[in-house]
Amino acid sequence: MDFDIALVLVVLTFVSGIVWLMDKFLWEKERKAKQYAEIERKGKEITDQERDCLLADPIIVDYAKSLFPVFFIVLILRSFIFEPFRIPSQSMMPNLWVGDFILVNKFSYGVRLPVLSTEIIDSGKPRNGDVAVFRYPVNPAINFIKRVIGVPGDHVVYKNKLLYINDKVMSQELLSPYKGEGSGKKMNGSSHKKENLLGVEHDILLVPHKPDLSHMYFSEFYKNAHIDLIVPEGKYFVMGDNRDESHDGRFWGFVPEDNLVGKAFMIWFNWDIGEGLFWERIGNSID
Repeated sequence: MDFDIALVLVVLTFVSGIVWLMDKFLWEKERKAKQYAEIERKGKEITDQERDCLLADPIIVDYAKSLFPVFFIVLILRSFIFEPFRIPSQSMMPNLWVGDFILVNKFSYGVRLPVLSTEIIDSGKPRNGDVAVFRYPVNPAINFIKRVIGVPGDHVVYKNKLLYINDKVMSQELLSPYKGEGSGKKMNGSSHKKENLLGVEHDILLVPHKPDLSHMYFSEFYKNAHIDLIVPEGKYFVMGDNRDESHDGRFWGFVPEDNLVGKAFMIWFNWDIGEGLFWERIGNSID
């Protein structure tokens, strides 16, 4: 079952806030009066410990007062400023490794209400080459991360492992064969190239001798063994940097604008389970 942390945070913030407010305006005055009356009745016989116990808030009110500010601050930060994510797969290698913990700028693609995802402030749109986090169109409860290849109106062709945007080929520079670490060792020997995507340079991996789009025979975009499409208004076309090992827009189509979460911009930690920590990843920017 998918865990909707945004919904949980909203509920916890709302419930703790309501309990705090209800105590402040409905319960506290009467409770304090009874507490001080009991203290006065006991007089000098009461110990400091007993006095503290008598004046203590009920446990649910105490938790609400303590946790509401924490829940509220985390909700605001996570919903409108930065949100952390963990990379679970190899689809964005060699730029993002399995186990990278990344930060996503939530106001790059519009400020949205938590849970509802309704845009309330138009603060920008994705550009070609952005590394974007979005809600998977097939199952919006799951977050995906891919590179934005085509924006509305773009004519995108992917043929013979070369990318064309608006009839212009995106140049590729051959680098040394890939040698990865951790889970990335599985991609050792892959063709390692630097691609220039309309001015955004980034590395990509290609698997020698693996045919293009080997599972694309039922896609509406599959034409004569290559992708050929025009990105509709309000949607985006995305692909992984590990081109032959990425479940991306070639398989399930476009990302609606409403599914956008934010732009990935920094790696703040790395823990590849079973492989260890890679400290050199910490603080790296995402291009």
